[in-house]
Amino acid sequence: MTAIKHALQRDIFTPNDERLLSIVNVCKAGKKKKNCFLCATVTTERPVQVKVVKVKKSDKGDFYKRQIAWALRDLAVVDAKDAIKENPEFDLHFEKIYKWVASSTAEKNAFISCIWKLNQRYLRKKIDFVNVSSQLLEELPKVTEESVPSGENQSVTGGDEEAVDEYQELNAREEQDIEIIMEGCEYAISNAEAFAERLSRELQVLDGANIQSIMASEKQVNILMKLLDEALQEVDQIEFKLSSYEEMLQSVKEQMDQISESNHLIHLSNTNNVKLLSEIEFLVNHMDLAKGHIKALQEGDLASSRGIEACTNAADALLQCMNVALRPGHDMLLAVKQQQQRFSDLREHFARRLASHLNNVFVQQGHDQSSTLAQHSIELTLPNHHPFHRDLLRYAKLMEWLKSTDYGKYEGLTKNYMDYLSRLYEREIKDFFEVAKIKMTGTTKESKKFATLPRKESAVKQETESLHGSSGKLTGSTSSLNKLSVQSSGNRRSQSSSLLDMGNMSTSDLDVADRTKFDKIFEQVLSELEPLCLAEQDFISKFFKLQQHQSMPGTVTEADDLDGGTSSRQHNSGTPLPVSSEKDMIRQMMTKIFRCIEPELNNLIALGDKIDSFNSLYMLVKMSHHVWTAQNVDPASFLSTTLGNVLVTVKRNFDKCISNQIRQMEEVKISKKSKVGILPFVAEFEEFAGLAESIFKNAERRGDLDKAYTKLIRGVFVNVEKVANESQKTPRDVVMMENFHHIFATLSRLKISCLEAEKKEAKQKYTDHLQSYVIYSLGQPLEKLNHFFEGVEARVAQGIREEEVSYQLAFNKQELRKVIKEYPGKEVKKGLDNLYKKVDKHLCEEENLLQVVWHSMQDEFIRQYKHFEGLIARCYPGSGVTMEFTIQDILDYCSSIAQSH
Repeated sequence: MTAIKHALQRDIFTPNDERLLSIVNVCKAGKKKKNCFLCATVTTERPVQVKVVKVKKSDKGDFYKRQIAWALRDLAVVDAKDAIKENPEFDLHFEKIYKWVASSTAEKNAFISCIWKLNQRYLRKKIDFVNVSSQLLEELPKVTEESVPSGENQSVTGGDEEAVDEYQELNAREEQDIEIIMEGCEYAISNAEAFAERLSRELQVLDGANIQSIMASEKQVNILMKLLDEALQEVDQIEFKLSSYEEMLQSVKEQMDQISESNHLIHLSNTNNVKLLSEIEFLVNHMDLAKGHIKALQEGDLASSRGIEACTNAADALLQCMNVALRPGHDMLLAVKQQQQRFSDLREHFARRLASHLNNVFVQQGHDQSSTLAQHSIELTLPNHHPFHRDLLRYAKLMEWLKSTDYGKYEGLTKNYMDYLSRLYEREIKDFFEVAKIKMTGTTKESKKFATLPRKESAVKQETESLHGSSGKLTGSTSSLNKLSVQSSGNRRSQSSSLLDMGNMSTSDLDVADRTKFDKIFEQVLSELEPLCLAEQDFISKFFKLQQHQSMPGTVTEADDLDGGTSSRQHNSGTPLPVSSEKDMIRQMMTKIFRCIEPELNNLIALGDKIDSFNSLYMLVKMSHHVWTAQNVDPASFLSTTLGNVLVTVKRNFDKCISNQIRQMEEVKISKKSKVGILPFVAEFEEFAGLAESIFKNAERRGDLDKAYTKLIRGVFVNVEKVANESQKTPRDVVMMENFHHIFATLSRLKISCLEAEKKEAKQKYTDHLQSYVIYSLGQPLEKLNHFFEGVEARVAQGIREEEVSYQLAFNKQELRKVIKEYPGKEVKKGLDNLYKKVDKHLCEEENLLQVVWHSMQDEFIRQYKHFEGLIARCYPGSGVTMEFTIQDILDYCSSIAQSH
């Protein structure tokens, strides 16, 4: 590379007065490798011009030729591609971008370094260097020496760079001065040495003049020194005076500090006095209880409205004094401790007075309410507790005060209230339900005993299973119908486990009246219980202030709620026991107070179910409505929960009623000696559906009834078919036809939407079995004629043409006339009359299907007649053979037979 550089300098750049500073061997990126050299040069003449020259070696020899040159000032960007990794590629941005690949990274770095240095020295415009390591630019000489391996490079490149470093361009003023000197000397250019000697002589003359001037100014220097000494003396005197002044100021400062300290102490004392007055005023204003309040708390009348108001105001004032937020250090003052103790004593004393008075009020309420029970015993109403609630609500604010100040006594009052009121309500509710039971069953003592007998007794259980298990039970055989009747204690007619008896009974006016009476009584029971529970719950919420707190203490355990046992929980008089929410607290109190409601309701429901299991329909609708109403008000309330539990029992009885009806369907037996007719459970389903539709009209539990309908109708369908298969006296088709006709008529009349599919199925079964019975009963009234034409049809089926059948020996015209003569009109009418009597014996009178069946048989007989006439016309054309009776004769026969019977 050094030899190349010398050759280029000698052959190309020296003739052009240029010096070569750096060279790099490159080729264009992305093309075939045609090597060339990029050279950085400067001119030897002034002003210096810096260029980048591209030199290419000739293809025909070893000489080089200059290809293109760019001025360095036209170079905008130098892109080294990567500042971290070694990469031989770099770009030069002139009027366009030139991409190059150097033969080595070292040559590329040396070339870029030279460009950077020339840019710093000669150009006002700074070239942008992109992706070039800053360390590389700072250590340019080292990079150049390390990257160029030989010492020859130093002799050429290094020397040139030193010359570039030592040369400093003259500024404008220096150039102007030199021009003036040279203009004053004629030989300044022609004889440089003489001009230099002249300049040297003039310089010596100037140096001498300078020395003489310095020596002449010595006297002035001495005078100046004397003045300086005098100035120093004046300075010393001034410093002495300043020191004395400073001592005087120091004394004044000490006096001022003492005065300032005295003022600070006075200000501090005043500040402390103001703060002390503020603290005393705070304690007096916030911890001083008026004498009137103290007297009210100690002796106030808790029975009068004015006394209650005074006690309430005093209690609030006491609570404010006790809850005042004391400032730090107040609790250590003896007066504050004494006042707090006084407040605590007042609180304890008033809390005892209040608790004792309210306990007496609770006890008195129990005695007062007990005296009014007699007047409600004959009426189905519950005593009104509104006056008692109104009187107690006057103490609501005092209860709130007691709850926040002495929770132990508050909890004791809560428990005592529940104990007294639970006993009172238990007496009232039990008497109320006794009246309801008497009204349901009658007024005799035997009826009352019947209403209250436990269901678990074996005798009652046996009676219940045999007599009152569910409405519409079926017995094992119809022979037991007359054995299983019993007189009820009231005016209710006897109930039978037979569906047939139940159907007859349900149609009576007395039975409808009994069910209506039960429905009204049950509705009145629920209507009396609802306002009673809601009023008590509202009172508890207001009186015990449960609506104001999200976390309330528990007062009763599950054992208390369910069994009425003694709670084993230990009470801490000052610490509330948390429950999940205020609603839980209210519900627990209500459960304790009204713990007898749910058992009494269940007993009443059991009695209603025992009297008539169809009462479960009334109870389900009424109970569902009341549960729905209660849940709309508060889904988690005691009333909603209790009625919901009772509703489960009612729904269970309803399901039991449905299941028993289905079971009795399966156990039904039919008489072998009499015709079946309409099956008892079919008639019972009609009664059940009619009653249920009237009860469940616009009811919330319509879905339960629809499910029951589906179960019952499936049971009816299955057992009708079962009975029809077992029937011996009555044909199967008659049993199916009559009962499914009755079912279809019932469903069409009631228009039960969920049984539309079953209605269509019943109609289809009725139609199919009607047709089957008609065909079976009618049979072949013209038996020989029928056999004859069957043979004709068989010949036609074998391939004989219809008009050729008459040529067969067994089916010629003579044989046809012979068969026709055996069925004159008289014989046909006699056969039809016998058929009518037979059908009349099979069909029952209740369903009135005789004429429908007879008309169907008439149509079927005419259809057969027309079939025979058609065969004669096709197979025996022109023979003149006809039947001895006509279609009009058949219509007359049938009509006369029907009228005669």
